[in-house]
Amino acid sequence: MAEVIRMPRMSDTMEEGNIVSWLKKEGESVEIGETLAEVETDKATMELDSPEEGVLLHIAVKEGAVPINGVIAVIGKKGEDWKSAIEASGSSNGVAKAPEETPEPPKTEERTIASQPSAASDTTPTTSDDKRVKASPLAKNIAKDAGIDIAQVEGSGDHGRIVKRDVEAVIEAKKSAPAAAPAPASQPAKEEPAVTPFVYAPGTANFEEKTISQMRKTIARRLSESKFTSPHFYLTIEINMDKAVEMRKQVNEVAPTKISFNDFVLKAAAVALRQHPAVNSSWLGDKIRYNKDINIGVAVAVEDGLLVPVIRYADIKTLSQINIEVKHYAGKAKDRKLQPDEMQGNTFTISNLGMFGIEEFTAIINPPDSCILAVGAIIEKPVVKNGEIVIANMMKVTLSCDHRTVDGATGAQFLQTFKGILEDPIRLLV
Repeated sequence: MAEVIRMPRMSDTMEEGNIVSWLKKEGESVEIGETLAEVETDKATMELDSPEEGVLLHIAVKEGAVPINGVIAVIGKKGEDWKSAIEASGSSNGVAKAPEETPEPPKTEERTIASQPSAASDTTPTTSDDKRVKASPLAKNIAKDAGIDIAQVEGSGDHGRIVKRDVEAVIEAKKSAPAAAPAPASQPAKEEPAVTPFVYAPGTANFEEKTISQMRKTIARRLSESKFTSPHFYLTIEINMDKAVEMRKQVNEVAPTKISFNDFVLKAAAVALRQHPAVNSSWLGDKIRYNKDINIGVAVAVEDGLLVPVIRYADIKTLSQINIEVKHYAGKAKDRKLQPDEMQGNTFTISNLGMFGIEEFTAIINPPDSCILAVGAIIEKPVVKNGEIVIANMMKVTLSCDHRTVDGATGAQFLQTFKGILEDPIRLLV
């Protein structure tokens, strides 16, 4: 009998998946493990592999959002009645009952107050579903970063699908291609394309609307739950980073990789958590979990929001090891290549906006953690030392705490330990 394929849960926080494109067409044969479609989850664009072998009899949702366990396709033997298979499955995602109608994907709506349409709109090419470019998410990301039109790349994968090696071959070909000869001096200058003038029309709205991504939906849901469920309170402390600045210079003279101040902060937090296990905890409703492992999530800003890769066992890793892992995961986060297991298991989170010049801010707790540390910039400012005014490198940090698990005194003691480590950073090496 034909098998109904449903939207799987591809990450621990996923509530629905957004089908970006199908790599198989109705009527084509598929093998177990063969990629059927590309699905955007709340954390990354991932490939959905077939759990069954047979013929793709029906695609229930060509593009768009599908809830977990919603019907997306039917696989079986050629000629089997896929409608009966869906009816026999006893559930529907709202699409299978009317298979002849495929919902249109959400569109970006843009309105301007120009008095007439842009001249470019008449020549904009359109692409039909049957001419959709077949490419893996990794190939698309590499092509985008290299400024290559993915539609111009010839695919060598199944059914002409573009894969990583195809894009890399184009990049290598561009590197080896000779530079274009300069145009003759007598050649007339190329005319700039006409720009449609902006026309002000009183009373007409000017705005742009974009469909919310799966990542943004999940961020909104989880942080709303955290903010309005966890009773937050905030503790701020200022730290003299003079010794840390000096030690960083010495460490970078011998370190295999360039150590950042964020690496110092992460390591100091890990050492302090070992001394204050109540801060390294999770609220589980009817009990509190005191985590023995210290796994620190590092908030990384990406186009659609934030991703939080996890540095595991941070308290027993060196500054160099921490630096290498953070750079590795940050790169994967920005390319949307992080895997679900690389973003799970955090027991504490750090959000650092110091590189943007932010001196002080508060952060929303990242569930299931009890605390998150918001780190500001290192600022040179006058301070009183030994009765004299001197210039020092000062940094403010704010600890957001869940009052169900961490009391004020507990959070304050953690910050005192954290401050002491950074003000005497030799303690990180012993």
